[in-house]
Amino acid sequence: MTFEMLGLSPALLRALAENDFSTPTPIQAQAIPLVLGGHDVLGAAQTGTGKTAAFGLPLLQRLAKQTPPKGPRKPRALVLVPTRELAVQVADSLKTYGRHLQLNVTTVFGGAGMGPQVDNLRRGTDILVATPGRLIDHMERGSARLDAVEVLVLDEADRMLDMGFLPPIKRILGRLPKERQTLLFSATFEPRIKALALEFMRDPRQVQVAASNTIAETIVHRVHPVDAVRKRDLLVEILARRHADQVLVFGKTKHGCNRLAEQLEKSGLRAVAIHGNKSQAQRQKALNLFKAGKARVLVATDVAARGLDIPDLPLVVNHDLPMVAEDYIHRIGRTGRAGAQGEALSLVSPEEGGLLNQIQKLLKVDLEMDVVDGYAPARPIRLDAPIPKNGGGKRQPATPRRARAARPHAHARGSDGSRRARGRAAGSAR
Repeated sequence: MTFEMLGLSPALLRALAENDFSTPTPIQAQAIPLVLGGHDVLGAAQTGTGKTAAFGLPLLQRLAKQTPPKGPRKPRALVLVPTRELAVQVADSLKTYGRHLQLNVTTVFGGAGMGPQVDNLRRGTDILVATPGRLIDHMERGSARLDAVEVLVLDEADRMLDMGFLPPIKRILGRLPKERQTLLFSATFEPRIKALALEFMRDPRQVQVAASNTIAETIVHRVHPVDAVRKRDLLVEILARRHADQVLVFGKTKHGCNRLAEQLEKSGLRAVAIHGNKSQAQRQKALNLFKAGKARVLVATDVAARGLDIPDLPLVVNHDLPMVAEDYIHRIGRTGRAGAQGEALSLVSPEEGGLLNQIQKLLKVDLEMDVVDGYAPARPIRLDAPIPKNGGGKRQPATPRRARAARPHAHARGSDGSRRARGRAAGSAR
C-alpha cells in the first residue's frame, strides 16, 4: 500500500515525498478513502499511529478542490483539540502536508494573547485548529464565525471528555452548519465516545486498527520499587548510568514537577518543566529546548501525555504513577513510536501498589518489579493496597472545584488557559 493508491492529489503526494512519507499507517490506509468519500468517520487507534494525517490529508484535499465563498475568508474546517500543545502540533502537520496548496491554517488556544489571534481570524483562514475554551472566547467576541464550516474534526475526543469539555463542545456544535462532514478520532472507543458520535454524526463509518487500551509491542516496561522520598535519588542514578538518553519524566502535580526539575538541575542534569500553569510561550520554549537537545530531561504533568510528538524518544519515566490507569498508556505512548524501540520505567512506592494493580489489570499483564541495589523500599509493594483518593482505573466525576465552576456569573480558567464563564465545564488544569 502506498499513498498514491489512496487517491491523494499530486500536491499532497509531493509534500509527503519531501518529508519521506511513503507508506500509510493502518489508520491512514483505512480512514483516508472513507473521508475522501465524504463519510462521517469514527476512528480509533493507539497513540503515535498517524491519526493527524488520517484526517488531515483528505481534509486538505477536499478544501483545495473547492472554491471558497466570496467575501471574508471564514473557516471551512474546524479541528477541536484538548490542549495547546496538540493544537500547535496539528497545525504544523497540516501546514507541512499542505505546503503546496493555497490554504491557510490558524490556531487559537488559551495561554496566549487574544489580540494576535483576533487579527489572524480577521485576515481570514481556511482551517481553524482550536481548543474549546478559547474558541468560545472568540465566539463570544464575534471574532470566530463558524457558519461556513464544512468539516468538523474532534481530535483526541476521549481526552476532551476527560477534561470536562463536553458542554463547550455541544455549544460549539450548535453554531455549526447542520450539513457538514464530521470526523471523530480518539485513542479509545469508550461507550461515551460512541454515545457522543451517535448524537451528532450521520451514519459514521468505524475504523479501529488496534484493540482498546493496547500499547506498542516495541516498548519494554520496567518497575522499580522505591520509597517515595528516594525517588529523585534513584532517578538521578538511573540517568547517570544512561549518559546520552533524553527522558520524559511524568509527575503528579504542577508544583511537584517544578520542584523535581529544579532538583535535577542541582544534580547537574539540564531539565525543564511543562504543565498547565505555565504560559504557552513558556511551555513551547521548554519543549523546543528539549527537542533541540539543549535540555536532557522534560518533566511534565499529564498535560504532555498526548499531543507531544518527540521523535526517537528512548525513555519515559513515571516518577509518580498516574491516578487514572488509562493515562499510563498515553504517557508511555511518547516512546516506541512508529515502530521504534522504547522503554517505560516506573518508580513505584508502597503507597502506589493499588495504582500499579489497576494498570496491570488494564494491560492484562503483570509488570515485573526489579529492585535496584540500595533502593529497596522499607516495606513491600502490595497490589491490594488502597487506591488513593480520586485514583483508580476509571475517570472520576467532576471535582468540587469543577462543580463550583458551574455557578453563574463568576469565571474560571480552562485547562487550555482560556477564560470561560462558569456554567461551562472547567477542564482540569493539570
